[in-house]
Amino acid sequence: MVGTDAPSLSEHDGASYREWIGFILMCLGMFMAILDIQIVATSLPAIQAALGIAPDQMVWVQTAYLTAEIVAIPLTGFLTARLGMRWLFVAAACLFTLASAGCASSSGFGQLIAWRVVQGFAGGTLIPAVFAAVFLLFPPRSQGLATTIAGVAAVLAPTVGPIVGGWITQSYSWHWLFRVNILPGVIASLGVLIFLRGQSTGRQVGRRVDLLALILLAAGLVALQLGLKDAPTLGWASPRVLGLLAGAAACAACFVWRTMLSSAPLVELRCFADRNFTIGCLLSFVLGFGLFGSTYLMPFFLGLVREHGPLQIGEIMLVTGCTQLLVAPIAVYAERRMDPRLLTGFGFVLFAIGLLLSTGQTEQTDFHAMILPQIVRGAAIMFCLLPPTRMALGRLPDTLVADGSGLFNMMRNLGGAVGLALIDTTIFTRAASAGTHIADQLRAGDVATAVRIGIPRDAFLEQRGQPLDDFTTEMVRPLVEKAALVPAVNAAWLLCGVLVALAVMALWFVRREARPQG
Repeated sequence: MVGTDAPSLSEHDGASYREWIGFILMCLGMFMAILDIQIVATSLPAIQAALGIAPDQMVWVQTAYLTAEIVAIPLTGFLTARLGMRWLFVAAACLFTLASAGCASSSGFGQLIAWRVVQGFAGGTLIPAVFAAVFLLFPPRSQGLATTIAGVAAVLAPTVGPIVGGWITQSYSWHWLFRVNILPGVIASLGVLIFLRGQSTGRQVGRRVDLLALILLAAGLVALQLGLKDAPTLGWASPRVLGLLAGAAACAACFVWRTMLSSAPLVELRCFADRNFTIGCLLSFVLGFGLFGSTYLMPFFLGLVREHGPLQIGEIMLVTGCTQLLVAPIAVYAERRMDPRLLTGFGFVLFAIGLLLSTGQTEQTDFHAMILPQIVRGAAIMFCLLPPTRMALGRLPDTLVADGSGLFNMMRNLGGAVGLALIDTTIFTRAASAGTHIADQLRAGDVATAVRIGIPRDAFLEQRGQPLDDFTTEMVRPLVEKAALVPAVNAAWLLCGVLVALAVMALWFVRREARPQG
């Protein structure tokens, strides 16, 4: 039984100004949720320095947000059915605003991560709510314009995010990265509450949620993240790491078993019976791995190796967003007229090239050497997003499209969360061995290595052959650690590039058939 607060808007000839204003305010809330990931990314080194976060723990600032989003996405359908689109958006926007204020007032690492979890959970419901509003608020002839407005907001956020985040942190402080969400959050919440009063909400009676499956999903994700994170320091064969990974596998198996048997499944696993959907989800997972991985690696390198400030990092990373914005109309035009398999293959090959172009970075690599890889990656992103979506959802029966869309987007965030953990594992495993190698070269009197990492030639020659005192050791250690990060970051870029390139092979198994009805 379905009940709504007012007659369906499909009965109307057009949308009134109230619907358009309310919808634009919803897009403002979505814009802030997407922008939050980008503006925080460029300022990760500043946050790490301000709160005294260990470099190998810095990734959790982004991972916590992504993991919470993954848990929130399957709940969106249930929450929409129970609260309605309008009240769900208002509740999520208020929670996102509150969490942003909490992040800004955090005085320690644990407190910040806790608020980032709340913020990610709220942000994970804002984006699906906006695109659901396209169909709940507008008649078919207005849905194209509404979709375009939402799409522009979704693409514009990652474009301006790096420069906005860098400017805010450098001009004020990192706290304002989160405070900047408060006023727009309040405006969006109150505006939607006022202007969309009495509109169709998509509320349903009797929709249930499988809480046990939700707990298994969250527990499995956390165990996997912790296992991958502890592996470099404790070793892959340590009891703690093996226990965490085994726990993650057990939670995943129980989640699948529970979902298959549940009368109210958290996610509709029947979608995976379609080969194209399964391949599309694989590509979405890999895209998340490379997309969020590259967004993490650039500020990591520029902040810890090049020692740039947040504004400089944002200016450098702006290239990718600008290219993505310029290429977006071309990708939309081509996606409607060409075989999605060809466009997807083109996009993933181009994205892999852009990732692999960053594998040769040195201690001196800076803006000019980073322009081409960023342009290539920015040009590829829209081709990696749009065609796989049509390919994955195009053959699903109508009754499974909504569930399939949620799963498809959840896989991209899952790829990002797993990717960040593996990238961090790669960096700090590789950095340890690279640091040991550099130290051995210095002890052997290698002048070229000393000059390369920043030790003055004359000072090194004077000290060569003599035992190092504590003062000299403390002076040299940060230079060695910084130099060791360069090959480690390059190895992480290689991991991303190879994985994206290998994903192209899955396109050979895609079926090209008409979409069934039902």
